[in-house]
Amino acid sequence: MSLENQIIEIAKQARTAARIMAALPAEQKNRALFAIARQLEKDKDVIQAENAKDLAGARENGLSDAMIDRLTITDKVLAGMVEGLEYVAGLEDPVGTLSDSSIRPNGLEIARMRIPLGVIGIIYESRPNVTVDAAGLCLKAGNAVILRGGSEAIYSNQALARAIEQGISTQGLPAGAVQVIPTPDRAAVDIMLKQEEYIDLIIPRGGEGLIRHVVAASSIPVLKHYKGVCHAYVDDLADLDMGVNIVLNAKAQRPGVCNALETLLVHEGVAQKFLPMAHKALAGVTLKGCPKTCAILPDALPATEADWPMEYLDLILAVKVVKDMDDAMAHIAAYGSNHTEAIITTDLNRSRRFIREVDASLVIVNASTRFNDGGQLGLGAEIGISTSKLHAYGPMGIKELTTTKFVAWGNGQVRT
Repeated sequence: MSLENQIIEIAKQARTAARIMAALPAEQKNRALFAIARQLEKDKDVIQAENAKDLAGARENGLSDAMIDRLTITDKVLAGMVEGLEYVAGLEDPVGTLSDSSIRPNGLEIARMRIPLGVIGIIYESRPNVTVDAAGLCLKAGNAVILRGGSEAIYSNQALARAIEQGISTQGLPAGAVQVIPTPDRAAVDIMLKQEEYIDLIIPRGGEGLIRHVVAASSIPVLKHYKGVCHAYVDDLADLDMGVNIVLNAKAQRPGVCNALETLLVHEGVAQKFLPMAHKALAGVTLKGCPKTCAILPDALPATEADWPMEYLDLILAVKVVKDMDDAMAHIAAYGSNHTEAIITTDLNRSRRFIREVDASLVIVNASTRFNDGGQLGLGAEIGISTSKLHAYGPMGIKELTTTKFVAWGNGQVRT
């Protein structure tokens, strides 16, 4: 069978499965999620052995430490997959719920019913945990899903896919509900992106280059974010000790992810005190600063214009001293990516204004940018973060993987 016919057959099977999935009761979907969790635990050694093959290949091919970190399935990562599935199973099922009901003057009762999106295609790089997170969320929301991970995680994803398939088979879910494209051939992606007859939505997760390629090549609607250029603004009325802790966590806890801090903005009124405190805490982080920053921190490298819109995904931080909050918000508007923006301040009015005026999928006060994550925001797991605004803005959980249709009840009404 040709590659094109293979991908088309996968898409057809997903479309058939989606009709079945849309009608399944919540209890059956929840049992399937628990069954997958138990299978992952059972297959732990096999999964990690296959992951070791991917890690060896990644090192041979010179992948960055950040990419290898994303690729690694540690005991903690695997436990997180299991915990995420169990959490999602415990969430309320949105499918079939009614909202916005009203009665028209002619007696028609109108409402909106929440329904699955249908078939969702996920294209992603490096992070095999996406295989499990995406499968769990899509199943809970009544969708079928086609997963295409990166070639660097081919062994890991195949092992996880086998565990998922075994888990759902024990609960009577259709085999086509979760499918992993079994080839690393990049041509498979472009073929997949043309299957608008069978696939309802594409969600890419990975580097900006991958996402822009998907957007350009797809004939299917795409939900995405290109990159995470996340800012933290330290106000002159900030608790500076708290600010240092927040900045350290946002930048250094896991620098290779999209919600890591990339630019620090500091009010000029506290820059002389705050920047040395932050510099000391951020040992091992390369700072690239504006002229005012470099005057305070001689060890900082001079920032160029290219640094302000940069997503480093590394232990590098751009730093700029700003005149006030208006200056900070203007910088965010010019260089931000609508992903995550934070303010550190004790002033309630300023925090309210920052939340109201800054445009991002999460605007956060006195906390780390690292909280822009489906699990941290109460969604269980997430299938990705959207900065597209249409349909979803921010982390996409179960509800974001559904839509609504109108339903109406009458007693013989005809239109005149």
